[in-house]
Amino acid sequence: MRHLITSALPYANGPLHFGHLVGAYLPADVYTRHVRQKGEKAVHICGTDEHGVAIMLGAQKEKEDYKAYVDRWHNFFKELFHQYQVDFDFFGQTSADYHKEEVEAWFKLLNDRELISKKDDQQLYCNDCSNHLPDRFVEGKCYKCGYEAARGDECPSCGLWVEPSKLIEPVCKICSSQNIKEVTSTQYYLLLSKFHSEFRNWLETKEGKWRKTVFPFVDSLSKTELHDRAISRDLDWGIDVPLPDADGKKLYVWFDAPIGYVSNLKEYLKSIDSKEDYLKDWWKNDDTQIVNFIGKDNIIFHTIIFPVMSLASGRVNPVTNVPANQFLNLAGKPFSKSSGWYIDAQKAISDFGADALRYYLISIMPENQDSSFTWDHFAARVNNELANNIGNLINRCLKFWDKNWKDGIEGQLFSGFADSSEGLKLQQGLTEHLELLDSIQIRKALEKVMAIGNNANTFFSDREPWAQIKEDRNKAATTIAYTTQYILALGVLLTPYLPSLSKRILSYFDDLLTPELKSNIYKGNLDVIESIFTSRELVKLSGEPQVLVPKIDEDLIKKLSSELQ
Repeated sequence: MRHLITSALPYANGPLHFGHLVGAYLPADVYTRHVRQKGEKAVHICGTDEHGVAIMLGAQKEKEDYKAYVDRWHNFFKELFHQYQVDFDFFGQTSADYHKEEVEAWFKLLNDRELISKKDDQQLYCNDCSNHLPDRFVEGKCYKCGYEAARGDECPSCGLWVEPSKLIEPVCKICSSQNIKEVTSTQYYLLLSKFHSEFRNWLETKEGKWRKTVFPFVDSLSKTELHDRAISRDLDWGIDVPLPDADGKKLYVWFDAPIGYVSNLKEYLKSIDSKEDYLKDWWKNDDTQIVNFIGKDNIIFHTIIFPVMSLASGRVNPVTNVPANQFLNLAGKPFSKSSGWYIDAQKAISDFGADALRYYLISIMPENQDSSFTWDHFAARVNNELANNIGNLINRCLKFWDKNWKDGIEGQLFSGFADSSEGLKLQQGLTEHLELLDSIQIRKALEKVMAIGNNANTFFSDREPWAQIKEDRNKAATTIAYTTQYILALGVLLTPYLPSLSKRILSYFDDLLTPELKSNIYKGNLDVIESIFTSRELVKLSGEPQVLVPKIDEDLIKKLSSELQ
C-alpha cells in the first residue's frame, strides 16, 4: 500500500489563518506522519494556486508584477508551514512551466473525448469596475433558501450549486458596487452533464466510506444531474486555452488548480531523480490510496469536478477519500482580517511555538462540525492537558529516576509490564488509536493519546514511588520502570501530532530505539517495549530530564484576548 496525500493548494493572495491550517494542512501532515510511522510509503504534495482574478487584482493593488506577486506569497506560505512543522515532499507553483504542460495534456484528452465545448452564456458584469463577475466575485441572496451571502459558485447555507445570474440583489465583491448587468459571454465549458451516469456509478461506491458531512452533500448535489461549468475566462494572467481559435482565453483557476497535485508529484519525482513514473507508479496504481485534505468550501471541486476530470480523461485514478473539515471560527465568528477579527499565525507561532499551537488546533479540529478558537481555551488546554498530563508526568518520573538511580535501573525490573493490567490497558489504547487514525479521525485519535497519558498519571500517582522507596527500593524502581514504558509509548504516539515534543521525549531513550522498533511500538507491539529495556543489565537515561512543555503565560493570553474585544 502506498499513499498519495494532498493538501488543498493555498491561494497566493493573502495570509493564512488558523482555519486554513486546521482545515487542510495540519490534518494532512498528521495523516502522512501516521502512515509513515506504520512503515508504509507516502508522499505529501501541495503548492500555491497562482491564477485567477483575485491574484490579478491583488498584484495590481500592490503595483507588482503578477509573477513576482505570486512568488512572494509562495515563499511566505513555505516559511509559515515550516514554522508549524507541516512538511510537504514538494510544494510547487501553478505558474510553473511544468504545470502548464500537465494542464494542456488534460485539456487535450477531455477535448478529444468531446467533453469540452464552446458556449454562449449569460454572465454578470460590473459597470463600475468593468469586470466580469464569475464564481466568488459576486455575492447576493440565494434564490433557493434566501441566505444573504450566497456566492456565485455555491450557497454556504443550503449547499446549492449557484447560477450567478440568478442571485438576488447581486453585489460585486471587487468594488462593492450593485451596478451590475447581465452580458453574453463566450467561454469553453467542461460538459459535466455528459458524464453524469459514469460519475454516479463511481460516487455510489463511496457511500459509507466518506464522512457523513461529505457523501450526503455530494450525493444530493449530483443525484439527478450535473451542470456544465465554464473553464475559461477573459484574462491576461493564466494558462492559455490550447486551441487555435481561443485567443485571449485563459483556463480558469478551478480547472487548472487541482491538476497541480499531479504536476507537482511529477516534478517532485524528477527533483529526487526517482525512477518511478508519476502516473503508472502513483496516480494510476490501484495500490495507491489517494487522499485529498480540504476545507468544506472546496468539496464540490474535489468530489465532483476533479473526479469527473480524472474519470473522463483517464489520466489518473479518481480520489479514494476526501476527508473535508468544517470551518474553524474565532470566538464564534468567522475569521476576517478586514474587520480585525483575526490572529496573525506568524506572530502566534513566535509567541507560543509549534507544540502548543499544533496541540490545541488538532484538539479542536472541526472534522464533523464547525468549532471555535479562543485564547482562554487555548491556554487552559495546553496548561492543563499537554503541560500537566504529559510534560509534568514525564518530568516527575524521569527526575525521580535520575535522582535515585543515577547509574541505571536493572533491566529485569521492566519485565511483566506487557501482561500487567496497565500493559493490557495500554495495548487496548494503542490498538484503538491506530484504528482511529487509519479512519482519519484525527481529533479522537489525539484524545486517545491523552487518555493513555491520564492512565499513566493515575498509575504513577497511585503507586507513590516517593513513598515506596522508603520501604522497598525495588518496588519504587519497578513503578518507575513501568511508568517509563508508558512514557516511551506516549513519545512514539505523539510523533504524528507533535513531532518536536515526541523527539524530545524519545531523546531520553536514544541509545535504545531504532526506526523499526519505533514503528513496532506505534503499531501496538508491547513486547517490543519491554524487550528494549529487559535486554539491558542496567538501563540509563540518555540525558538529564528537562521541562518539556512550558506553561502558557496568562498575562499574554489576557492581552491577546483583549485585542479581540
